[in-house]
Amino acid sequence: MATTPAPGSPADPAGLSADGPRDPATAFDAIGASYEDAFAETPGRRASLDQLLTRLAPGSRVLDVGSGTGRPTAEALAGAGHRVTGVDVSPVMTELAARRVPGADFVRADIRELDLPEGTYDAVCVYFALLQMDRAEQARLLTRLVRALVPGGHLAVATVALDVEDLDVVFLDQPIRVTSFGAAPFKDVVGAAGTTVLWEHTDVFTPPRPGATTEEHLFLVCRRD
Repeated sequence: MATTPAPGSPADPAGLSADGPRDPATAFDAIGASYEDAFAETPGRRASLDQLLTRLAPGSRVLDVGSGTGRPTAEALAGAGHRVTGVDVSPVMTELAARRVPGADFVRADIRELDLPEGTYDAVCVYFALLQMDRAEQARLLTRLVRALVPGGHLAVATVALDVEDLDVVFLDQPIRVTSFGAAPFKDVVGAAGTTVLWEHTDVFTPPRPGATTEEHLFLVCRRD
């Protein structure tokens, strides 16, 4: 996912390129399908999607932020008959997703710059797509995404529950910079965006890659107030 680092993250900063962290589009263009291979099948994400799917009316309009290769999020939602639009900053990811999930629409864009009319979507998914934004950007975007929901609409969001700011890491061989919150502060930010948490799950996951670091993933399913 083009705005999605953190699983398997903190690594030796000596592994960074001489030019420092790459911008998300460049990094995730290079990562491509490797992200899906490492992280698509996390149990926490599947549990979160199952929770979301039980709460959606047939044919719901869903925005998938940081849609990556389209798997599993857009694929699961479109397969259940929902109208899915995926947004990703990486051209490579967007092209992969369009091939993998022909039942959804995919847009190459920076979600921070995309027009998000109020009350457009029945659900928004944001799985690990905040981690290359600073904390103020994360809070602003969450507020905009919640406003883009219909009243009572649902937000499914996930992050890596770490208290870090501007941490340089190597993720799937790409140098990136990540920012995140601990679990309690992140829930505060999500609540301040105008939601009530309906379901919460913490998943400890180690990517199936040599030398991968175990991460604590926090998944929330929320309702717009």
